[in-house]
Amino acid sequence: MIEFSEVKLESFCVHQVGNKLRDEDLKISKENSSFEDTETESYLLKYFLSPFKDNEIYNFTHSSELEMNEIYTLSKRLFSSPENLYDTSIAVSKRLYEKSVHPKVNEGDFCVCYFKNCLVEGVVCDAIGLFKSEVKDVFLKINSSENQRNVAHERGINIQKLDKGCLIFNLEAENGFKVCIVDTKSRDSQYWKEDFLKIKPASDEYHTTNDFLSITKQFLTKQLPNDFEVSKSEQIDLLNKSVAYFKENEYFDKEEFEETVFEDENVIESFREYDTNYREENELEEIANFEISPSAVKKQSRAFKRVLKLDSNFDIYIKGDKNMIEKGVDDRGRKYYKIYYEEEN
Repeated sequence: MIEFSEVKLESFCVHQVGNKLRDEDLKISKENSSFEDTETESYLLKYFLSPFKDNEIYNFTHSSELEMNEIYTLSKRLFSSPENLYDTSIAVSKRLYEKSVHPKVNEGDFCVCYFKNCLVEGVVCDAIGLFKSEVKDVFLKINSSENQRNVAHERGINIQKLDKGCLIFNLEAENGFKVCIVDTKSRDSQYWKEDFLKIKPASDEYHTTNDFLSITKQFLTKQLPNDFEVSKSEQIDLLNKSVAYFKENEYFDKEEFEETVFEDENVIESFREYDTNYREENELEEIANFEISPSAVKKQSRAFKRVLKLDSNFDIYIKGDKNMIEKGVDDRGRKYYKIYYEEEN
């Protein structure tokens, strides 16, 4: 869990980074940037930090040696000497420019920030922020005089839409720091994550929890209906039980999870086979016991759809207890669901 309620923006610098492939320029500012007033600062903080809440944790990496990752090394130096933000921002911008050679990479304003008082999983730390704004929106502006209202427009940055962002927390430097990213155009190009930053998912409880919940969801929605005769309401019940296990326990035990959620030995065997095959295909380590990450559970549970859709007429939201819903067919061949309840709110 990341908390920014007490965060302070110590310093920042904005440069313009173009696409090197298209011969666009790298335009370096002459000094650190500034804001006009505290209200502008609050908008900046909202723009930079609001997308980062329950993000997956990454680490800097390199194929041979971590110190050869340029952004990692520059971050390490900046954490040691925050007063050198301007010089560091130039070096980071040059690195981004060299990697901006994909045809779909757009020119944009690139901001390097230094933050204090970030709270990450209960630990207060400094952070470095790297943010690139590639898309400019059009805003209407009403100019008022004594008896006249004139309409004009301006192009600017929408503070609700951060295009690309990275937060590097001064934690676990020996493992490549704790890093979070935002990339709204990751499907178009991986240059931000793979070429520029060179990061990999952290081998921690967040990543492990996230992987297992994702595998469970795919098994229940894709594989289970192929192996067994199962209704939609039964699928939803199993999805609910899966999430409930992770919410109600601090530590994961695979055998306990299988017995609690699936119960049936044939279903358990099918799940184990699916889990093994999925991990082999995606090169994921098989871990039977681990500490559960509440933030990963919160994020993944949003993707567990619990709505039973019936034609275009009804949606039934199922929270649990499959014994309270009964499926059948009447004497005229019409399908129905019978729902039992104790209290009406």
